[in-house]
Amino acid sequence: MGTISGCVRSVIIWLIFIELCLGANAKTRHFKWEVEYMFWSPDCVENVVMGINGQFPGPTIRAKAGDTIVVELTNKLPTEGVVIHWHGIRQLGTPWADGTASISQCSINPGETFHYRFKVDRAGTYFYHGHLGMQRSAGLYGSLIVDVAQGTNEPFHYDAEFNLLFSDWWHKSVHYQELGLSSNPFRWIGEPQSLLMNGRGQYNCSLAAQFSNTSFSQCKLRGNEQCAPQILHVLPNMTYRLRLASTTALASLNLAIGNHKMVVVEADGNYVEAFVVDELDIYSGESYSVLITTNQDPFKNYWVSVGVRGRLPQTPPALTILNYQPTSSSKFPTSPPPITPPWNDYDRSKAFSNKILALMGSPKPPKTYDRRIILLNTQNKISGYIKWALNNISLVLPPTPYLGSIKYGLKNAFNQKNPPENFDYNNYDVMKPPVNPNSTYGNGVYLLTFNTTVDVILQNANVLAENVSEIHPWHLHGHDFWVLGYGEGKFSDKDVKKLNLKNPPLRNTAVIFPHGWTALRFVADNPGVWAFHCHIEPHLHMGMGVVFAEGVHRVTKIPNEALTCGLTGRMFLSKNN
Repeated sequence: MGTISGCVRSVIIWLIFIELCLGANAKTRHFKWEVEYMFWSPDCVENVVMGINGQFPGPTIRAKAGDTIVVELTNKLPTEGVVIHWHGIRQLGTPWADGTASISQCSINPGETFHYRFKVDRAGTYFYHGHLGMQRSAGLYGSLIVDVAQGTNEPFHYDAEFNLLFSDWWHKSVHYQELGLSSNPFRWIGEPQSLLMNGRGQYNCSLAAQFSNTSFSQCKLRGNEQCAPQILHVLPNMTYRLRLASTTALASLNLAIGNHKMVVVEADGNYVEAFVVDELDIYSGESYSVLITTNQDPFKNYWVSVGVRGRLPQTPPALTILNYQPTSSSKFPTSPPPITPPWNDYDRSKAFSNKILALMGSPKPPKTYDRRIILLNTQNKISGYIKWALNNISLVLPPTPYLGSIKYGLKNAFNQKNPPENFDYNNYDVMKPPVNPNSTYGNGVYLLTFNTTVDVILQNANVLAENVSEIHPWHLHGHDFWVLGYGEGKFSDKDVKKLNLKNPPLRNTAVIFPHGWTALRFVADNPGVWAFHCHIEPHLHMGMGVVFAEGVHRVTKIPNEALTCGLTGRMFLSKNN
């Protein structure tokens, strides 16, 4: 027994030593940012974008797991507030740094400075974006890459890497779009004019005009324009990691690289069982890492193509070139770009989603749940205005951030009634438009018991129009969840036996397909208040979200600068007088 206990002590001491060594290598990385509007030409047409430090997209943050990020953010916008959400970072111990206006913090007023400070605890491919109004659509976004801690290895090998951040772009302003979404009659801005890769696209011309059946002319670019594509320069017979993230406001996308297969190895900062694809779907809010091997003819170049999925495409694909050096990057590929699969081939999309499984050794979900919340996704009307709703409640955020109002017991800050946890299951037909389309506004919170297991069933339904159901990518703040499965029609108890409890992937964003359901499971173990919402920006703007709160009494030392508005602001003011 003495020998065994001595061995155990030795192992514990060794593990503590390793942890201290890794902690000693962690750094605090400081950034000083100014957010402002500026003139830019993302798709060769000059427009107004929201940038950071004169850059669009914003600066890339690069750190190692265990590092602390400090961003001193100053709002240089003349007439509107701003916040930034660090998408995929769980904010363990720092819920006030999540960057969600009216949930984790007050918006930062013009001229004010806010200090974000948080730890990036896990390696992965992430990004950041505005989370007030529709500022993501205005261009407020950038990449956040977290490398493995020193002394740690990835479970796959590669020689070099590229980072591709996808977005969509309109020529009309977000204010125009916001007003249209909030008007009666409803005014829709339409599909985006361009798709962007790393903030670059081409409008009304094409890099591949010689292969196109459209009237687009050949783009005539020197390479130094703001809209000129970023060429991916590679060497033959090497393995490259492509870090992919989608911050689109509307579009679901599909990526393909001419003549090259991709090996999917990471999804939303979690390792997955590697699998090979010719093309992949990526929805707003998702991120992936894929590996490609440059084993094709080294005297040729190849297209990288990103096209629209899930909606009838009215936006041409975004293109750039995979350039095999020393071949000139000005030499165009000799074959046409890969063709994006049909926008409504959902069987193909579902087959891809079902291939994503957790890498062996990943955390497994609890076998049972403590609470199940079923969220019916519907399009509704309130006083004639078109809205999106969950269980017939369309979310409208209060002026006092939930984190402060719950922490300090300000019960007048939001509706204390529990939101509904289900819908009229027996009578609601998810395959048809709602019989009664009328909904109501609400700002109640799902209060979750700390450290319990919660199942969320996302139930899709028909919209107001006949035979239409839309794709919705749902993003959860403050957590990852296990994606237990997808299904058709209305979820029922008989579907439980189909759920994957063996190796479901951990994600922070998951899609529900038209007229279907998606089952998620997570543990409510991160004290704070967290948004859970559709990542399509117009849908969130129109009420498609809910709010979870857990263990808020455990949160300590919330910086006052996060809560200087609404009832918490008045509370601080009265204490100082």
